[in-house]
This record gives sequence, C-alpha cells and structure tokens, in this order.
Amino acid sequence: MPHWIDVLIFIIYFLGMLGVGFYFANKHTDERDYYTGSGTLSAGHVGLSVVATDVGGGFSIGLGGVGFTMGLSGSWLLFTGLIGAWLSAVFLIPKVFEWQQKRGGYFLTLPQVFKYLYNKKVALVAAIICIIGYTGFTSSQFLAGAKLSTAAFPAVDTQTMLWIMGIIAVFYTMLGGMKAVIYTDTVQWIILLAGLMLVAIPVAYIKLGGMQGILPYLNQDMLSLKNITWQQIINWSVTIIPIWFVGMTLYQRIFACKDVKTAKKAWYFAGVLEWPIMAFTGVVLGMLANVAIQQKLVPIEGGVLNDVELGLPLLIKNILPIGLTGVVMAAYFSAVLSTADSCLMAASGNVVGDLIPDHKKKNSHTIIRMSKLSTLLIGFLAILLASVMENVLALMLYAYAFMVSGLLVPVIAAIVFKKPKPTPALISMIVGGGLSIFLIIIDTKLPFGLDANVFGLSAAICAYGIASMFVKSD
Repeated sequence: MPHWIDVLIFIIYFLGMLGVGFYFANKHTDERDYYTGSGTLSAGHVGLSVVATDVGGGFSIGLGGVGFTMGLSGSWLLFTGLIGAWLSAVFLIPKVFEWQQKRGGYFLTLPQVFKYLYNKKVALVAAIICIIGYTGFTSSQFLAGAKLSTAAFPAVDTQTMLWIMGIIAVFYTMLGGMKAVIYTDTVQWIILLAGLMLVAIPVAYIKLGGMQGILPYLNQDMLSLKNITWQQIINWSVTIIPIWFVGMTLYQRIFACKDVKTAKKAWYFAGVLEWPIMAFTGVVLGMLANVAIQQKLVPIEGGVLNDVELGLPLLIKNILPIGLTGVVMAAYFSAVLSTADSCLMAASGNVVGDLIPDHKKKNSHTIIRMSKLSTLLIGFLAILLASVMENVLALMLYAYAFMVSGLLVPVIAAIVFKKPKPTPALISMIVGGGLSIFLIIIDTKLPFGLDANVFGLSAAICAYGIASMFVKSD
C-alpha cells in the first residue's frame, strides 16, 4: 500500500493541473486564442512544451525499458529527436511563416496548411488522418498512465486510474485550451527533470552502492555507445525524425510563436533537452533498475521481469523514501499527461478547424463552445478506447504509422517544390498511410528487420513520383 504522504502529493498535483485549467477557462477571446494562445507565447514556454509533448509518457517510460536492455546506447533513440527538431527549425519553420504571410492570415491546424498548399480534398484527408491518429495517441497515453499507476499504487486498479487520470486531463485541457496545455507542460517538464535528475538518480545511486556496487552488474555492451544495429538506427530515424515535420501538436506550437526567431529558438532549446539531457537521464535510470533487480532490492514475482518498461517504476516504488516516491511518480505522470493533453488539443483543433463548416461558426463565443465540446467528446472517446485496449505499444503504432506515412511526403514536397501537385499528394497520403497500417495489422516479419514505416514512406514517395509524371497540372 502506498503511504498517505505519497497519495497526498499525487492529489495536490492533480488538483494543481485542474486549477490551471479553471484559471484560463474564461480568458479566451476567440478560436485562435484557444488553440494557439494567439501566437504570443515565449520561446522558453513553447520549447518546454514541445519537448514535454514529444518525449511524453511513451518516451519517458520507454527510455527506461531501452536503458534496461541496451544500456547507454539507448540514448541514440532521442538523438533522432535532436536531429528532427533542428532540421525542422532550419527548413520547416521559415516555410510555415512564409506560407502564413502569403495566405494573409494565420493557420490553426496542419490541414489548413494543406488546404492552402493543395486543395480541400487533400486538407480533408489530412484532417481525418490527424483526428484518427491523435485520438489514438491520446488514448495510448491514458492507458500508459493507468498501467504505470498499477506498478506504483497496486491498490488502485488500472480501469479506475484510467478514468481518474483521463477525466482530469480532459477537463483541464477543455477548460484552459492551449495556454493551459503549454503552461502545465512547462511545470510538468520541470517536475519530471527535477524528479529524475535530482531525486531518483542520486538516491538510486547511493542505495545500489555507488560505482563499486553498480559496475559489477553491467557488462561492456551496457556501458558502450556502440551497442546498436544499423536496423535500429534506420527504424528510430524513420519513426522519430518525420514527426517534427507532420505532428499537429508541433504545428500548433509553431502557430503559438509570434515570429520565426521565437519558434526557432524554442525548437533548438527543445532539441538539447531531448538529447543529451533527457536521453541519458532515462537510460541511466533504466540501467539502475536493471542493477536493482539483479541485486534483489526490487522484488519481482517469479523472479523474472516480463515487461522491462516496468523496471523503472518498480525501482522508484521500492528504493525511494516516503514523500520522494510521490514526487517522482508525479513526474512520470506529468510526462504522460503532457503528451495526452497536447494530442487531445490537436484532435479537437482538427474537428473544429477542419470539419465544421465556416457558416456554423457564427461568432467567437460559439467557436469556443464548439472547441470545448469537441475536446470533451474526443477525450471521453479516447478514455473509452483505452478501457478496451490492453497493448499500449500497438495502439501507438497504429496511430503513429498512419500519420507519418500519410503526411510526410506532401509536407516535404511543399518545402522542396514551388508548385506541389494536389493529386500526387493525395495519392501518396492514401498509399503511404494505408500500406503502413496494413503491414502492422498483418503482423508479419518484414525484410531486414525494418519497421512498417520504412516501407510505408517508401511507397508514399514512389506514389508521389509516379503520379507526378502522369499529372501535368492540377
């Protein structure tokens, strides 16, 4: 049973998140204010929000699992995040502001960018891809947090914690909009870094006996940065780098910046936070969890840890003293919620901004009510989806592959070509996203051990190229 102090820390944390939502509840002037903070947010807040959203619960917990099995080489996983952030800062961000200026008005969603660059059909398909993808992402984060809670607080079952976490995240996001999301992301990321770097690592290091107690349990591969295959490099690169060019959550944060300089500064800041700071923090904790289990300081039923991603939560639960356990576990739940709220805002923005006809948006008050209702409904749909799913990774893979394989080629084409063609873009979206989903569903072994995304993106590129040869003008 968790100590009442740890439970109290959790309660205070969740009440604080709700408080931020209530604070911003009646401060929105229009749709742009709700979804992008009116484009006036600082580089520091946006940068922290970007990395909180990108790393989130999946990477925070996943890094522990990678560190548990691979050691220091697992840090290369987030090196791709650094590359993606800086590439998008150099090539994408200036283009987005250029498109916005030529359009003569601001964007609120990625499909609105597609509508400007291509046409309504391409924008509609992009909106559907984003809504499906980010509803699935939101659901996966809720489920990840619920599973994490069972390791930390076994007295609370997964379904109960799922609804508690989900309802809190949905309501503070619905009430507060993008400002609530970005400001809570800032707080959540600070809590996460402080909890892991200043509390979890030092305490675990001392408990495990310092270097003399830790090193005998780690082989040379675990301590090397070369313990990685070329397939892992390709799979991680294709999985993570493209999201910086197609992620609706990231576009919303570009729109939240007042100019190119602010957005670039935020992206450079986010890249450094991902690698080396968060990358090595996560894998080192995973390695410490591995050592703790070998030293039998963390009791494992049956003596074998079937899910390596649970090693880190179990380390925190069993090694940290009362009070600090609550702080660090709140840090991990911060990571989960920081991704969930952003994905929820993205899906809601696509519904209101891209699916609801303009003639039904009579005034700013009507739009804000629609936005809040959309956020609420999508949030509850995500909770219901999570309640019937068991595998977090499968849910994330479906959503992720669909978005990256479906959206990347049209974005790159718009950056590279002066007049990208709508029909080839549309075909590439359907072929790329469809093939990735198909390969994941049939669950077959793919050539060279590569991920479905590699083949989906390759098919999308080929589809765009072939279609361009036959479509002279659009």
